[in-house]
Amino acid sequence: GKKLGYTFNHGNLHNVSLGQGQEVVAEQALDLAAEEGHWVILQNIHLVAKWLSSLEKKLEQHSEGSHRDFRVFVSAEPAPCPESHVIPQGILENSIKITSEAPTGMHANLHKALDNFSQDTLEMCSQEKEFRSILFALCYFHAVVAERRKFGPQGWNRSYPFSTGDLTISVSVLHNCLEASSKVPYDDLRYLVGEIMYGGHITDDWDRRLCRTYLEEFIKPEMLEGELCLAPGFPLPGNMDYNGYHQYIDDALPPESPHLYGLHPNAEIRFLTQRSEQLLRTVLELQPRDGRAGEGGVGTREETVQALLEEMLEKLTDEFNMAELLAKVEERTPYAVVALQECERMNVLTAEIRRSLAELELGLKGELTMTSDMENLQNSLFLDMVPESWVKRSYPSTASLGSWFADLLARISELEAWTRDFSLPSTLWLGGFFNPQSILTAIMQTTARRNKWPLDKLTLQCDVTKKSREDFASAPREGAYVHGLFMEGARWDAQAGIIADARLKELTPAMPVMFIKAIPDDKQDTRGVYPCPLYKTRQRGPTYVWTFNLKTKENPSKWVLAGVALLLQI
Repeated sequence: GKKLGYTFNHGNLHNVSLGQGQEVVAEQALDLAAEEGHWVILQNIHLVAKWLSSLEKKLEQHSEGSHRDFRVFVSAEPAPCPESHVIPQGILENSIKITSEAPTGMHANLHKALDNFSQDTLEMCSQEKEFRSILFALCYFHAVVAERRKFGPQGWNRSYPFSTGDLTISVSVLHNCLEASSKVPYDDLRYLVGEIMYGGHITDDWDRRLCRTYLEEFIKPEMLEGELCLAPGFPLPGNMDYNGYHQYIDDALPPESPHLYGLHPNAEIRFLTQRSEQLLRTVLELQPRDGRAGEGGVGTREETVQALLEEMLEKLTDEFNMAELLAKVEERTPYAVVALQECERMNVLTAEIRRSLAELELGLKGELTMTSDMENLQNSLFLDMVPESWVKRSYPSTASLGSWFADLLARISELEAWTRDFSLPSTLWLGGFFNPQSILTAIMQTTARRNKWPLDKLTLQCDVTKKSREDFASAPREGAYVHGLFMEGARWDAQAGIIADARLKELTPAMPVMFIKAIPDDKQDTRGVYPCPLYKTRQRGPTYVWTFNLKTKENPSKWVLAGVALLLQI
């Protein structure tokens, strides 16, 4: 406006916030502005979807013959999904579009966090030095928790709507705490910020632990002694003015890297790989669904699916004969019960696979009418995805269909070996169970029965051996050996018997065989250990299985911030 030599006053600038029946006011403002050459700002047009066609007609009507200074500005929130795209194409095509995207990277996020305050904020507290130091630490904390979500489940198990309101309220709480007390109440501050302001959004216990650990690292007495680093190579700044803090970010903050969040550089490799896979999957799904399978392709789509279908039906073994197995079991021990439950669940899955593939085969031959379910199955087979009806009866998995089916056959052969005589295998493939918790609980039940201990007073102890599964010929006298676990975010140093920093590009190193046994609660050693969550897949979150205490020489908080976990599948 200034460049055009335009001077604003209440008469020539009409600002209308839509919603709550303001559409008539907006139409009157547009008619007046078109005639007089005024400017109109229409805010939140996404709230009045039904009126937008009238707005489109109105703008079209005024596009000719209106005053040369007439301008219209509209604003809308981003749509959460394609179904919510309500702005008519006519408006979009005839407008200059500007989007305001959230900043990316720690540098932009830290500046943005600090932008919520001013020099006046820094001067409003009587304990000025303490207030400024903690305010800057809170800004860094806010930037870290907001930006960490880009690392997927290794960043946060679930996604949370942290907002600038959380930060500004936390700073008000900080001000009130410092005004009410001559000593800095570190514990109270951490609790209020971590459990209430930010913690109020958090629904996952492991995410709550992460949030709490960040605050324990950032807000502690050392921060006033100049000994605190918010990230490697980024010390907490001393007492500065407002512009000084912005300048300090530009001068001192290291370049963007996972280190700024306490994560290992491998976390970025995982995040970039997943983005590429998502993009390629989308491209594949956009391919035409008829005709030949592409230039130089090996036959048609139907032929490809037919060949895959035949191969799968041929490789799929018969269902477990449950009557025979039950007759074989001499004593229904906790282990035998788990084996039988796993066989039953496997039967449900393999029966569905066999049924749906046989049905599709008849459909492809023209002997059955193709239904939408059969078409979905055909698409899944062609795109190398696990079909929906199989997923429902299956176990959590992130694998493509080829790997998933090979994994399924391996699970079946493990169950076959176990149910030959129901003696516990020398080492258990923990990832091969529908319900890994059941076998871990069975270890506790067996020990409780043998020693006549109460089950609720027991806990599982995990000792990591230095051997692989081939080195074990028989099961232990008590407990069980388990194999097939992987570590993400760090690695296991077998020689030293502790968690160590991951090696670059080794994203999920395999763990040696682990010896799991049940011990009374009061016998477990909790010093020098990191309580490590075990998940079924890299999706983490709802696939949580158990917690194992793993030995560490470093402070366990390091592994919390690095998002270190054990996985049953990679």
